Formats: sequence, C-alpha cells, structure tokens
Amino acid sequence: MLRRKPTRLELKLDDIEEFEGVRKELESRKKQREEPDAAAGEEAAGIALSAEHKSREQLINDRIGYKPQHKAGGRAAHFGTFEF
Repeated sequence: MLRRKPTRLELKLDDIEEFEGVRKELESRKKQREEPDAAAGEEAAGIALSAEHKSREQLINDRIGYKPQHKAGGRAAHFGTFEF
C-alpha cells in the first residue's frame, strides 16, 4: 500500500462567513417549524390518546409491520413432545 503525506486544509475567511450564514438560516427554519408544530402536536397527541388506547409496544409493531404470533403455553409446548 502506498502512503502519502497528509493533505492540509486551510480554512479561509470566506468559508467561515458562508458557514455562519448557512447555520443561521438553518436555525431560523428550525424555529419556524417548531412554533406551528408545538401547537399542532399537542392537539394531535390529545386526539391520538382519545382515539386509540394501544400500548407503546403495539404502536411500534404496527409502525414497523411486525405481527407477533403467540405460542401455545405450557411445558409440552416448551419442551416439544417430551413428558416429565
């Protein structure tokens, strides 16, 4: 494997200004999204709680499409056909 010397990256003033501008823009967008969502989120939570009373596990299973199949209980089911 060939080795090469590490490359040096230089940060210029223009790069810093561009980064600060993009960061401020993203923060302002995030604040705008959070303000309307906060009020709507409280209403949606109230509707969801009143509409369906599913457990957290059931909600997760529904979301990922998992449908557990319950096994028959008892010692025979656990150990196969052996009798003790």
